[in-house]
Amino acid sequence: MSQHRQHHAPESASASASAPTSPSESASPSEFVGEQFWDSRYREGNRIWSGDANAVLVREVADLTPGRALDLGCGEGADAVWLAHRGWRVTGTDISGVALERAAGHAADAGVADRVEWQRHDLAESFPAGEFDLVSACFLHSFGDFPRERILRAAASAVAPGGILLIAGHAGWPAWQQDSRPEVHFPTPDEVVAQLELPEGAWEVLLAEEHERVQTRPDGRPGTRTDNAVKVRRLG
Repeated sequence: MSQHRQHHAPESASASASAPTSPSESASPSEFVGEQFWDSRYREGNRIWSGDANAVLVREVADLTPGRALDLGCGEGADAVWLAHRGWRVTGTDISGVALERAAGHAADAGVADRVEWQRHDLAESFPAGEFDLVSACFLHSFGDFPRERILRAAASAVAPGGILLIAGHAGWPAWQQDSRPEVHFPTPDEVVAQLELPEGAWEVLLAEEHERVQTRPDGRPGTRTDNAVKVRRLG
């Protein structure tokens, strides 16, 4: 959970390298949004996320024919680099210029810099142009004023005919982080599909389900977290 959570926590990431802990009751939502917040967050260490691609992306995309891909909230670029290695031409976007600079370095180190274009966007304000054979939106959550539903509908609009939209999100707080903020809602897979407002007969729902995964707790012990995934294909 975060600002315009244009940053995703890889499913293999540790709890400390996941979404920030929830704001205090006295904190203003504006303190947890924006480029400045996320640039500061990334400057806290040389690597915030695990460096591994999200497991749900690997599982759901591995068998797809490579084309053009859009990675929303690319963070330090692990998903984008993995896609580029698989033959995709990738546009990775994030609100943090620090994250994008780091992602570009990782792509260069991996030998795929020529297959990835990095763009800075606050997705609440702007969105990458073009159509894509794959649009990936992993863990876009927020405490603040964040138009997640509108952004995901824009993501669907960016999918080319025959292309895929993949959305991954948390299904709730992890067991070790019980939160007292009832205003934070984690949508179910069916709610995500409904919020997309997909035209009838124009899309096929391939996946809409919850799944459990192992994530390391802050104390180093393994824990279980429930996430959800939605995968839809645009017909045509």
